[in-house]
Amino acid sequence: MAVPPEASVLARMSDLVRAMPAERGGALWRLAVQERQLDANVVRLAPGAGVAVHVEADLDVLVFVVSGQGRLETGDAGSEALEAGCVVWLPHGARRGLVAGPHGLDYLTVHRRRPGMTIGRPTAAGREQGGEPACLLDRVCPECGRLAPEGTEVRYCARCGTALPER
Repeated sequence: MAVPPEASVLARMSDLVRAMPAERGGALWRLAVQERQLDANVVRLAPGAGVAVHVEADLDVLVFVVSGQGRLETGDAGSEALEAGCVVWLPHGARRGLVAGPHGLDYLTVHRRRPGMTIGRPTAAGREQGGEPACLLDRVCPECGRLAPEGTEVRYCARCGTALPER
């Protein structure tokens, strides 16, 4: 029988935010506990950088703005101001994007964990058995928000040249 993980402090937000220069973007921290039901990341968007407006079909995401300012972009519906302390719910199926203000934007995301990809037969609904697609956060450019193409050899954003987060 597996032993349940112990409750523990995994990171201190002030230390994470202080450790990376404000002008750089990228993942500051990722939940790396093996036996978990959630994924969580602390992300820094450099000043003016963003995550392009997109639709996440499967996952609700909770965002907590740690520091900085920016905007939540919802496509045609407009935008809302973000600042430290904002809690944002991004329901699955909703258009969403983030843009950092002039001093950057640090935020925590929490969502249901996606199991690793497996090989399976299509179900009646047309979905593969064995889990959902893998998280693509490591392929999102921290500077311009562009999703890099698949492939293990891709290490830099084709649009702006910024190094992609390590896998």
